[in-house]
Amino acid sequence: MYVTISVLILIVSFLMMLVVLVQNSKGGGLASNFSSHNQILGVRKTTDFLEKTTWTLAVLLVLFCLASSVTIPKAGNQEVKGSKVIENVQQNMPAAPVETPVEAPATETAE
Repeated sequence: MYVTISVLILIVSFLMMLVVLVQNSKGGGLASNFSSHNQILGVRKTTDFLEKTTWTLAVLLVLFCLASSVTIPKAGNQEVKGSKVIENVQQNMPAAPVETPVEAPATETAE
């Protein structure tokens, strides 16, 4: 499930990038190419469509990100089986803690 949601996040992100790049911050972009008033998708309708598409993709991206945080696989307290690192650490651990003697600092005599 997590992989599916991750793929959906990538697709929505790519589509959102394309839609935002088509838009122009000054009201141009794709809409500036349609200067005729007789078209079904005129300048105003194209910018409305692009704005609605941007908001829809943004909401979908947020929802997919929240869903991925819920479905992310968690290791928790389960031990990872077959890990070479864990096996090496367990094999090389000493049976009992080794105590190292602490040397007293040498005192200097003042002459």
